[in-house]
Amino acid sequence: MQEELLENTEDDAAGSVLVFTVPEGAAGRLDAWLAAQASGLSRARIQTLIKEGRVTFAGGPIKANAPVKAGQVFVIDVPAPLPAVPQPQAIPLDILYEDGDLLVLNKPAGLVVHPAPGHADGTLVNALLHHCRDLGGVGGVERPGIVHRLDKETSGLLVVAKNDAAMAGLVRLFQNGGITKEYEALVHGAPPRESGTVSGLIGRHPVDRKRMAVVRANGRQAVTHYTLERRMGKGVSWVRCRIETGRTHQIRVHMQALGCPLVGDALYGRPAADRCLPQPPQRQMLHAAHLSFAHPVSGVALDFRAPPPDDFMCVAESLSEISSCTEC
Repeated sequence: MQEELLENTEDDAAGSVLVFTVPEGAAGRLDAWLAAQASGLSRARIQTLIKEGRVTFAGGPIKANAPVKAGQVFVIDVPAPLPAVPQPQAIPLDILYEDGDLLVLNKPAGLVVHPAPGHADGTLVNALLHHCRDLGGVGGVERPGIVHRLDKETSGLLVVAKNDAAMAGLVRLFQNGGITKEYEALVHGAPPRESGTVSGLIGRHPVDRKRMAVVRANGRQAVTHYTLERRMGKGVSWVRCRIETGRTHQIRVHMQALGCPLVGDALYGRPAADRCLPQPPQRQMLHAAHLSFAHPVSGVALDFRAPPPDDFMCVAESLSEISSCTEC
């Protein structure tokens, strides 16, 4: 998704258990042999795991310099990495509303919501900790205040909880469909109808683990309502989407399933067609434009709108000038 309720996150922090069987003809030290087999684990890391007793043979510990023999089976228990505590960083925030319980902001494209592998800092969480000094620990130390999220390259509205009561209330609203979330998107082609609904299960792609896909089993229910706002030049349309659920890459996957992937989507889109546009996009053209809900503490109705940013509008305004292109 472009957006995802925090509780829907994959268990990407879990540890793993690796099993290796020594084949005929193998030789050498255990640490060196395992390092050659275990992708992503260095020899030094293997040695540390051996010292910690996390590499076993026949249920017992073994030494790093032990010679390997054909038929031996080694089990490596790789622990989950210890979470780092995010630190405050002075990163500008475009805050539309704030009170003692929550804030609503307009996230720019390119900003990661919370620390993750490859993005240890410089995230929205780091900025929030600088802005709200007492935010740490609300909803967990790794992702304080974060109830839902947007993909790095998706811009738009996010609500953040500032205390535990607001966090609990917002989570309930998301789970019960009490929050309206609408997005503006530019897509290649056009949906089959002027308006409609895409529903079904979304889960991990069976081959490419970086991608999500519409699946028949082992997925989570996802519902997206769409409206074709207007056609914007050769082969491109402006679509408005309202989501009932918040699955990973939901709108991106559903638009691809309809045969009209997002303009600029490097994972699900049409790179060749993107390059043909008079103003080639630098990211997926998806913006969270409308967010409305009842305040989780006071019950007051709140409604927020944010127009698409300049980069989105620049691509949209250039589309009437699309030239013919065999790749498009």
